[in-house]
Amino acid sequence: MRGSTPQTIDTAPPVGDDETVSTIAPSPSPLGDDVPLRDDIQPASNETLDRFLTGTMTVLPFLGLGVVGWQLWNSALHWHDLVVFAIVYGVTTLGITVGFHRMLTHRAFETHPWLRGTIAAMGSAAIEGPVISWVADHRKHHAFADQEGDPHSPHVDHGHGLGGALRGLFHAHVGWLFKHDQRALKTRYAKDLIDDPVIAFVNRTFVLWVAVGLVAPFCLGWAIGGSLTAGLTGLLWGGLVRILVLHHVTYSINSLCHFFGRKPYETGDESRNLAWLAPLSMGESWHNNHHAFPTSAAHGLRWWQVDVSALVIRGLERAGLVWNVVRISPERQAAKSSARL
Repeated sequence: MRGSTPQTIDTAPPVGDDETVSTIAPSPSPLGDDVPLRDDIQPASNETLDRFLTGTMTVLPFLGLGVVGWQLWNSALHWHDLVVFAIVYGVTTLGITVGFHRMLTHRAFETHPWLRGTIAAMGSAAIEGPVISWVADHRKHHAFADQEGDPHSPHVDHGHGLGGALRGLFHAHVGWLFKHDQRALKTRYAKDLIDDPVIAFVNRTFVLWVAVGLVAPFCLGWAIGGSLTAGLTGLLWGGLVRILVLHHVTYSINSLCHFFGRKPYETGDESRNLAWLAPLSMGESWHNNHHAFPTSAAHGLRWWQVDVSALVIRGLERAGLVWNVVRISPERQAAKSSARL
């Protein structure tokens, strides 16, 4: 059931290793229907401009692959290009996984305002949209996972058979970015962030962080490679190539991780764990684990499940920079195991 004002669920305080902190969700609807209401949806504004910018950031990185091909053909790819890619990819990906997702969407831990703003700025440089919109859409995804109202489910209203599956995967991967009929209403799903002065500032200055995310690889390339050409190839690899890889890894969580892989926990949706994607996604592709325990700071719940984001959070905790880190006890994990059920 859905309603008009946010409330918290899983409200037990973070005491011990098996408690969770709250995740924003809509309150019950007075109509008693477990379906999204029209006031769940953010009214579209500047829709044509938004589609143009989204299309540009989708197509432009692919054009950069032509330059990459020329580099490889002419043996012009240098080690410093890959170093720049690795640094900028790591920083911006962790900004999304640790910042936008685990810290802000699900409140998996708490931290100082300055660090919260820094990690949110890192995520903004990934160019996946302003932080408040990103968080609101993801919270709405959890509220209606793989049901009507989910902004990017591959399983809703796409038809049957192979054609329906392909249409659903395309919609969940990238098609939903060009549609605005299920975008989350920010004042409902992310009012806590609208009221947070640090996050509101990062949100307002989104274009600045986009620029920083492009200037930084140019400067890194120049500094490491020692030439203007190295700066330009640094921009290519830390800019366009990084955007291409990071965006499609993120999109794959929405599409592939709701279609392929293992489902160790019963979650009421089609979320799956996709092991091969875990290293590139910094642990985000343990997606069934995440849907089973949304507020958990770790998505990799087994020792062998690679989760770089969880390791970073643990390191920050040991340094005293984050606290109230949400962990899920083995007893709670066993209680929700699909094998047990």
